[in-house]
Amino acid sequence: MQTGNTPLYPVLIRPCADFTNVPKADISTYRWTAGYAPKAFAQMVYVRDAGFALHMEAFETDPKADSTVYNQPVYKDSCLECFVNFNPTQPNYINFEMNANGAFLSALRPGRKPKTPLHELLSDLPAVRAKRFDDRWTVDAFFTLGQVGTLFGKDTFAPGDELRGNFYKCGDETPIPHYGMWAPVDSETPDFHRPECFGVFRLREDA
Repeated sequence: MQTGNTPLYPVLIRPCADFTNVPKADISTYRWTAGYAPKAFAQMVYVRDAGFALHMEAFETDPKADSTVYNQPVYKDSCLECFVNFNPTQPNYINFEMNANGAFLSALRPGRKPKTPLHELLSDLPAVRAKRFDDRWTVDAFFTLGQVGTLFGKDTFAPGDELRGNFYKCGDETPIPHYGMWAPVDSETPDFHRPECFGVFRLREDA
């Protein structure tokens, strides 16, 4: 879905983290390299009065997954990423990057630099769970309203509220490096830290 040239993703408001019939944001634009473009997508819901649930999938049979703990360079592995600004009245966003082990890397930042790792800002980190299947792998993450409020100064949300962000699939040091995105990024070289290219995530009551 789009508004003008800006991609629009509807974040459904639900009572629980149920992704049944939730719209998929297809990560289908691959740039900068050629030869490998795995199918991938993301879904997000706002769990009323609790937080934001994220689900992402990549159709790969043998994803590279060397990183095993928080804050290791998961972008060198097969990686699924959500960059999101939960409060666009201020400039910061988080880059949330995950591999098939459930290891993740994340920081609060206005762009590539400066940055502050999440563990320096939060007493507890977002929960991440990864699963592997024969034909794909998935990751799920949950951002509580307490975490969102601490990071972004906003912890109440209603229909019509807008976030800004993007969804990515990458693998900097995989057998075939690749860079996929939901909202197209306009840069000459690989660079996901382009908030000016973010799409809109708009909260909507579930039909």
